[in-house]
Amino acid sequence: MTLETIRAARARIAPHVLRTPTLPRELLGSLLGRPVAAKLELLQHGGSFKARGAFNAMLSLGEAERAAGVVAVSGGNHALGVAYAARVLGLDATLIMPNVTPENYVAGTRAEGAEVVLVADIAAAFAEAERQAAAGRTLIHPFDDPRVISGQGTMGLELLEDAPDTTDIIASIGGGGMISGVITAVKALRPDIRIWGVETEGADAMSQALAAGQPVRLPAVTSISTTLGAPSVSERTLAIVRDAVEEVLVVPDAEAVRGVQVLAEQAKVVTEPAAGCTWAAALRLKDRLPADARVALILCGGNVSLADIERWRARFGVS
Repeated sequence: MTLETIRAARARIAPHVLRTPTLPRELLGSLLGRPVAAKLELLQHGGSFKARGAFNAMLSLGEAERAAGVVAVSGGNHALGVAYAARVLGLDATLIMPNVTPENYVAGTRAEGAEVVLVADIAAAFAEAERQAAAGRTLIHPFDDPRVISGQGTMGLELLEDAPDTTDIIASIGGGGMISGVITAVKALRPDIRIWGVETEGADAMSQALAAGQPVRLPAVTSISTTLGAPSVSERTLAIVRDAVEEVLVVPDAEAVRGVQVLAEQAKVVTEPAAGCTWAAALRLKDRLPADARVALILCGGNVSLADIERWRARFGVS
């Protein structure tokens, strides 16, 4: 992936995705003691950034590949993004999902017209997707695909246009595709910007990979942040993050839920814990950032119900 592939992706997907805004959030800034802006990617089609990579990958397919249809593995937002893009482009799509996938993701994926196949766990899901790919379908990997990463990187271009004085970007990490795309775009244009990653405990595949020096498979994803629930990162995303990110912070679910609440009250947006954790990371960095820092949070998704939030608040004692 390069700045050129990301710019090409932007032109390719522009008719199909929303250019989401990056807006100043003064109340968050008052809490952090520095200006804060939020990239509102939760407003994207499908409720998260995933449509960007899905569209770029599918629009890059040849005629025979399009006719054969696509297959993807997801327990959440990638399913919604692939299903939406496939419907818009008229492609047949099958989504392989673990049977513990929250019902709102399963129902939303089916509502877009995709076939959903439920299997025992994420390992079984990848095995089934690989079987279907061997039979002729095109696999749209959730993060280990240069076309997908380039699509996600278009967020970085937009963020710099809307908030050019940004000094620090905080982005959450699942498999690492989103932050890898953002890194590639931002560092090519503004190598001075510091980029921070954040994971939740129990969904910390990137942190474990950085410590081990290679991808590590989690025995289980135990975090409530299911959209960060990649069982492992890839060699590709690990290399990009290792070379460019200041640090990957790991926060407990309770802090991510508190972040969801603060973002709702102070930024007026309802986010998933996968986005709420960026605020938790910002607070942990408060005493480490320069006084003149200007922070941008990537709010990557909002596929959550008020009932979910209330249940999490009760579970973790967040008031």
